[in-house]
Amino acid sequence: MPDNELTSLRENGLLRSLREISSPNPPFVTIDGQDLINFSSNDYLGLSSHSALAAAAHEAITKYGTGSTASRLVCGSLDIHHELEATLATAKKTEAALTFANGYATALGTIPAVVGKGDTIILDKLAHACLIDGARLSGATLRVFPHNDLNKLERLLKTAQGRVLVVTESVFSMDGDLAPLSEIVALKTKHEALLLLDEAHAVGVLGPNGQGLTEHLALQDQVDFQMGTLGKALGSAGGYIAASQDWIDLLINKARAFIYSTAPPPSQVAASLAALQFLNTPEGCQLREKLNHNIALLTSLTRQTASPSPIIPIIIGENEGALAASQSLLDDGLLVPAIRFPTVPRNTARLRITLSASHSEEQIQGLAQKISSLEQ
Repeated sequence: MPDNELTSLRENGLLRSLREISSPNPPFVTIDGQDLINFSSNDYLGLSSHSALAAAAHEAITKYGTGSTASRLVCGSLDIHHELEATLATAKKTEAALTFANGYATALGTIPAVVGKGDTIILDKLAHACLIDGARLSGATLRVFPHNDLNKLERLLKTAQGRVLVVTESVFSMDGDLAPLSEIVALKTKHEALLLLDEAHAVGVLGPNGQGLTEHLALQDQVDFQMGTLGKALGSAGGYIAASQDWIDLLINKARAFIYSTAPPPSQVAASLAALQFLNTPEGCQLREKLNHNIALLTSLTRQTASPSPIIPIIIGENEGALAASQSLLDDGLLVPAIRFPTVPRNTARLRITLSASHSEEQIQGLAQKISSLEQ
């Protein structure tokens, strides 16, 4: 019965509930009438409330209405969808791109369309749940290598059967560290495998034009599938795959999460398009510089290892300790979530701080002081 499961979750400090948030205004949110500084959002550049995105969404509603009315293969493939995909392909330096309702649907649609029974998926142990679920859904043989362990990856590549797909992230969502992408690309090339890289937490953050780790390392032409989201640093919603034209054509015909889903609403698409165009403006560059400044400031103040991303975990260990620390921060007006199993491995419960360009130095200094007091 559900009551038994809920009791077990509660006793183990794993029961979750939804917070009702009102009046989001990065970096602030209001919960139960309390104004909080939000250190839990993936809105890394603060674009979710930017006037350029809001204006684009409003214009799209005026032009197209509120919905796309059908799946893309029926009559929902609007010209603005195609414009967004062409813009993504240009930004990612690929022949083509395909958008999905969200990042989760992107993984569940793409991976089973690329590999199946008789093939092999080799997956980083800390890869996001959507990548794991997409791999399981494919029916391919699933092999897992310890996080960023290149030696184990190569051993698995040597024995893999059928079409081989290596799956990993560029910025890992719970630790904020990077994949050793240059080395992974060399190994997948050596063993004639394919590579799917999830850039969800890297787009808008890394690279001279904000296009992620592939751009940062000049490897965009050597990654077979560049996956990403439009709902984090880009401030909108949706997911995408950028790849060769042949692979995109195959996904259009095989990716069930794409085929059987109503197309994303035009207002969402317009906001995503505006965000991509915004990245290379002077203001967009300034926001990325401010984000990097904020990352350096917090890691310095908290004596953490320098972070390559806006995700900064404070490992506590036990669930109850992480929950207590999160509540203490909340009492002081700071929203920092406690992350627990199964999102992270057992006994690695943590505070997961995410920074934004919208945070001020004073806000970051206040957070650092509170964290220091918790550690005493």
